[in-house]
Amino acid sequence: MLTSDDLAFFAVLADSKSLAESARTLNVTPPAVTQRLRALEEKVGVRLIDRSGRRLRLTEEGSLVASHSTVVNDALDSLAEALADRRGMVRGHLRVAAPHGFGRAHIAPVVEAFACEHAGVTVTLQLSDHPAALLIESYDVVVHIGGAGHLDQVVTTLAPNQRILCASQTYLDTASPISAPGDLVQHRCLAVRENDEDVTLWRFKGLRQEAATVRVNPVMSSNDGAVIREWALAGQGIIIRSEWDVAEDLARGRLRQVLPNWALPTADIVAMLGSRHGRSARTAAFLTMLRQSLKPPPWQA
Repeated sequence: MLTSDDLAFFAVLADSKSLAESARTLNVTPPAVTQRLRALEEKVGVRLIDRSGRRLRLTEEGSLVASHSTVVNDALDSLAEALADRRGMVRGHLRVAAPHGFGRAHIAPVVEAFACEHAGVTVTLQLSDHPAALLIESYDVVVHIGGAGHLDQVVTTLAPNQRILCASQTYLDTASPISAPGDLVQHRCLAVRENDEDVTLWRFKGLRQEAATVRVNPVMSSNDGAVIREWALAGQGIIIRSEWDVAEDLARGRLRQVLPNWALPTADIVAMLGSRHGRSARTAAFLTMLRQSLKPPPWQA
């Protein structure tokens, strides 16, 4: 009869490209893996892995055992987490996703501090160009900048964040004056194409709540916000960037806000939670630490 240890062992083999890789994952020698695999195959009476090629390939019976291994291991992990949550223990594997730039600057340090404070937790941080598009149930926390995702997601706001229209003083000194949003069509505009949003349609709201919409024709664009910011610093044109990204540049005079009396739609920092993960002790503890790190927002300090 197979045990949970047998299934956990075989799950590692099924996810590995070779026995050597499995040995590294299990922190044992390759001969030890081979010996245990043989013992497992003798126990079930069938061959589970085809070892005739350079890569591990599961037999049909091996695929069946692997699929059941996943189900059983997930069930055992869920049970262990549920029992730990009952006792208020922070344990298990925390999975966090975040945007590249914001994730490196503000999420990675919190993940490190969280792992140091909670020895019973392991953490994975996935940085993505568009974290909101990831399968939310595969993560405990998905940090997103801007509007929330699907209505069935649990969303909590972590910090306020404005979008700011700005350019370098070098560009503004040589360009024609900008007194209203409509003037932007005559200027060099730079756009970030990070997701499926219509990034060439810039929307503004005035002091008296009057709306203005401008369709710009970007002279330069990139899917990397850091590249766009560098182009703006070099005097290449006008950009829309999050306050968290350009606050220091504005404070030091490297960039200057354009049309300060016209507001852009906000892009608050939010956390999206899966329905199951949102109740775990590790998720609650991580969100508490994350909120503390963003209060007050570092870019407004």
